[in-house]
Parts: sequence; C-alpha cells; structure tokens
Amino acid sequence: MRGSSAKSLDATLSAVSAVPGSSAAQVGADLFGVVAALDGAIAARRLLSDPSIETEGKRSLVAGIFGGKVGADTLAVLDAAVAGRWAAGRDLTDGLEIAGVAAYTRSADAAGQGDVLENELFEAGQVIHGEAELRQVISDRSVPVEAKTTLLRDVFGGKVSSATLALLTQAAVARAGSFERVLDIFSRQVAAREDRLVAVARVAYELDDAERDRLTAALSRRYGRSIQLNTVVDPSVIGGIAVSVGDEVVDATMSTRLEAARRRIAG
Repeated sequence: MRGSSAKSLDATLSAVSAVPGSSAAQVGADLFGVVAALDGAIAARRLLSDPSIETEGKRSLVAGIFGGKVGADTLAVLDAAVAGRWAAGRDLTDGLEIAGVAAYTRSADAAGQGDVLENELFEAGQVIHGEAELRQVISDRSVPVEAKTTLLRDVFGGKVSSATLALLTQAAVARAGSFERVLDIFSRQVAAREDRLVAVARVAYELDDAERDRLTAALSRRYGRSIQLNTVVDPSVIGGIAVSVGDEVVDATMSTRLEAARRRIAG
C-alpha cells in the first residue's frame, strides 16, 4: 500500500501491537470475520473508508454493525482503522486482513511459537503443492469457502497450530490472488516480525544442520538481514542449489547448467 493507505495501515497495526498476547488470536479471528462481512457489504465498506465522513460517525457505524459480535480489543483495532484515510474501500479490508495476520502472529510470539508458525506455514504449503487433488480444490474459486475450511481442518487439524490453520483457511479465500500467492504473502509477513527475509532453497537432498547454518549465514551477509531458510528437496536439481528470496532467484543447479550447455551446443 502507498500514501494515505500505508499510513492508515501503520496505525491499524500499531493498534494490534497494543492487544494483549493472550487475546490476540481472538482478535485475529474477529478481524478475518470482519473482512468477510465487509467484502459482502460494499455499501458499508465505502462508508467506512469515505474521507468525507467524520471519524466519530464511522466509529458509530462500526459499533452498530459489529458491537456485541466482536470483543473490545477488536473494536479498538477497527476504530483505529476507520480513523485512517484509505485510498479505496478495498484498501481498508486488505488492511484489516493484514492486521488479522499480525494478530495471529502476535499470539504465536506471545506463546513462544513464532518460529513454529513460520515453519508450519511453509510445510503445509508444500504438502498442498505436492498433492494435486488437494491443491486443485483449495485453489478453485468456485468451491465454497466453507468446503475448503472443512477440507483443511480434516487434513491439518491436530497436526498444526490453530494459528497456522487459521492463516491457511484465510489464504484459501484468495482475496488478493491465488492461494499460493496469498500464503506466500502471509509467510513473509510472519517472518517480517523480526525483520527477517524468507529464503526458499531448492536442493537435491536434505541439508544437514551445518549446511543449513552455512547457507543461512551466507544469505544473511548478502542481504544484510536475518534469514528464515526453508528447503525443498527436488531430485531434478541433480546438484548445486537454487535459492529464491522474495522475487530474486539465484539458480546454481547442475540441471540448469546442463540445460544451458545443451542450448549453446544446439544453437
């Protein structure tokens, strides 16, 4: 987000940071519910993001719509959100979704499970990516969200934390693109809580602890940031390694080198 929307998002996230860790997960659940409600109520969303309406009027509208349905901590976050100036109504709901992820992240950190949340999101994403039928259902926009929620609960319930399951379910709504794209955005947001970047390394075999540590240290030096390293074992790599950090990809795999040599010979 840019301009006034970015400033409004910062204010909204500041309100989330003031929420006690013990109640942050409930705030996250409430905010995802608010996003769903406003996505289906365009008129209300426009009113809540209309800069010509006084803040108190917007807060009264929030209280009228959501009072008694969400907790006081959530209402405080909503009050901060509608006090901002959003460039568009969609920016408001996008901001509230980001705030929901931040609330779940705060809850996980308060419980000492922040790293667990990062790792589970990545691993669950790999499971879904590797199961064609599961990926097809989760990615299909014609499948009702309720059906996706039930499927994700059946597959991951009891195997991942409640925060991870909540973020997977919200990513399946795919408000801002495909499931995989939204899950990647959520994963980056979770990692960013400690100013970390997410790096995905594609390797031919599972790295041992020493190899992971060396690669993590090298990436940290290159980018000047702490790195959350995730690995994907891909036998087609043959040798070497391919690393993606954000939109940057460094491919030093033997398979890529062989293909480049083949093209040079053929050309």
